[in-house]
Amino acid sequence: MIAHKKEFYGGFFMLVAFTVILVLMFMPIFKGHNMLEYLDALYNSISKNSAYYIPEVREEAGKFADTSVSVTLDMSEEERARHTAQLFMQAGVLVNSTGTEVKISGDLGEILANALSDADDMYYNRGEELEQKYGYEARRVLLNWWLAFNRIEKQLMAQENFKEAKLISLAQKKAIEMSYNYFTIQPQAIGKRLSVVTFSLVFYVLYTLWYGFAIMFMFEGWGMKLEH
Repeated sequence: MIAHKKEFYGGFFMLVAFTVILVLMFMPIFKGHNMLEYLDALYNSISKNSAYYIPEVREEAGKFADTSVSVTLDMSEEERARHTAQLFMQAGVLVNSTGTEVKISGDLGEILANALSDADDMYYNRGEELEQKYGYEARRVLLNWWLAFNRIEKQLMAQENFKEAKLISLAQKKAIEMSYNYFTIQPQAIGKRLSVVTFSLVFYVLYTLWYGFAIMFMFEGWGMKLEH
């Protein structure tokens, strides 16, 4: 039994409008994508632009030029070991690969310079350059750098080379991991899309409130009230 028809039907039509908009949001009317996909891509591109720390990491790496390191990495798979050895050969350090192990000895600054150069190519979506450089898929290049740095950090910690280990960890997380995660996404400055960002945030708040008021009006129309 509807106690207050005006409130009930007002809430009902608000809920219908909410549903119509929700259906439109899932239709591919935003450059072939639905609204959620479009906004997800937008916010990913904006966050990528603000996550570019490679210049800062490169500056820190410059402080460790002519710092020698010597480690042995177990890469678990022979193919991965061969591919990983290529990364350090390009850095110009001494490399000896046997089975799943890769022994590395050389300048930490040179190792980081090559790794950051590869991360920079991935950040700007120049994957084809890495494929030409190493002969295998670009994502695997960054994955091998990540795995190698993970193992190098642990060995440097065991050797009590804490500053060097901290730098390796920084490069792994702020450069290699970041570039891998954002590969193929085009970076955008938020200032260039400020109107769209502002609209999406305001719309989200108003759309949520719209749903809440629609339900509230329908329940009030039924005669239900919240009492203490």
